[in-house]
Parts: sequence; C-alpha cells; structure tokens
Amino acid sequence: MDISQMKTCLPLLSSALLLAITSSAFAASSVDLTVKGLITPSACTPNLLGAVDYGKIAAKDLNPDSHTWLEDQTLQLSVNCEAATLFAINPVDNRADSSTIGRGSYGLGLANGTEKLGGYQLMFSNPVAETPSTLLYQYEQRDWAPLYPEDPVEDDMLVALGSRGDSGWAPHPVQDALMDITVHTAVAPANGLSLANEVALDGSTTFEVMYL
Repeated sequence: MDISQMKTCLPLLSSALLLAITSSAFAASSVDLTVKGLITPSACTPNLLGAVDYGKIAAKDLNPDSHTWLEDQTLQLSVNCEAATLFAINPVDNRADSSTIGRGSYGLGLANGTEKLGGYQLMFSNPVAETPSTLLYQYEQRDWAPLYPEDPVEDDMLVALGSRGDSGWAPHPVQDALMDITVHTAVAPANGLSLANEVALDGSTTFEVMYL
C-alpha cells in the first residue's frame, strides 16, 4: 500500500472507531420513568359547617403598631366516606406569602396589591368517628405524632385520625369523621395599611382529602 492509500484509509478507520465509541456511550445512557398510583374503591367528601365572617371592623379599633387579634371563631369539618378509608386532610393556603404572623399561619390577602393584611392560624380539636381516634399530624413525611388543640396546623401539613400501635402512632381507616377547626385571626398593624377606603379581609384555605 502506498502512502496515498494510507492517507485515505486512516481517516476512514478513525471515523469508524469514533462511531463505535459514540454509539456505545449513547447505549449506556438511559433512565426509566415509572408511573404509579392507586385506584381506591371508596371516595370521601369533605364539608365545612359554618363560615368565618368578622363583619365590619372600624379602622380606629385597630392597633397602630401591633397586630389586632380578633375573637376566635370555630367551625366544623366533616368527612364522609363510602366505606372505612385511610385518609388525611391537607390544608392549602390560597393566599400564600401574605401572612404577617409568621410560620404556621395563613394569609389574609393584600390591600392595594402590596400591603399584607394579616394572618390566621388553624387549630384542630375534638375528633369524632365511629372508631375512637386521636388527631395526628405529619409534616414533610416525618413520623406521625399527636396533634394538640393549641398546635397550629401549617400549610401542607397532613392531619389524620389514628391511634397508637406497636410501631407507634399511625392513621387508621374511618368512614365518617367530624372535627372542630378554630380560626385565630390577627389584622396587621394599622400604620402599615392604607385604610382611607374599605378593605376586605380575603383569607382562603382549601382542605384537600388525601388518600393514604
């Protein structure tokens, strides 16, 4: 083979090797997508009995430099299932990032698009079901633990009815459940709000039923 032939063959050989190496690399790079779920034979329906309405609050009655705490209001949350079901309640704040009273609270919305109106806390208590039950909570997939009436329930914290077994606290199936929710509300300091016109408190929380 003369030199001219060698110059022609080497690039072809190099291309063949490069193609082989590249193909091998692509074949070894893969990832699997797994899609999972569980179809439950029974469905649960939540219902709120009552509403939270503080009516008209005079601006002059608000504290200028500190929060004004309003009277607690209590309503009932019922969950009715077609059969005994393992479920939890997941509160979702529809006015996220508008609270002024810190962690574990829900927002009251904004005035003039920027002024945070205050916040409220939710406390669960007095569970009633066909099976003796304790209110439990779970946060960020940690272990379940008892929920006490004075403990605020945070946004996206799971609340369930359950009991203590050999392996600790855990939810148990129930068909019909009833519990009290106490709403503890505070209006932001008046000095930070524009109150020349009426301003509506606009808190909103969705209670989702999560099947466990």
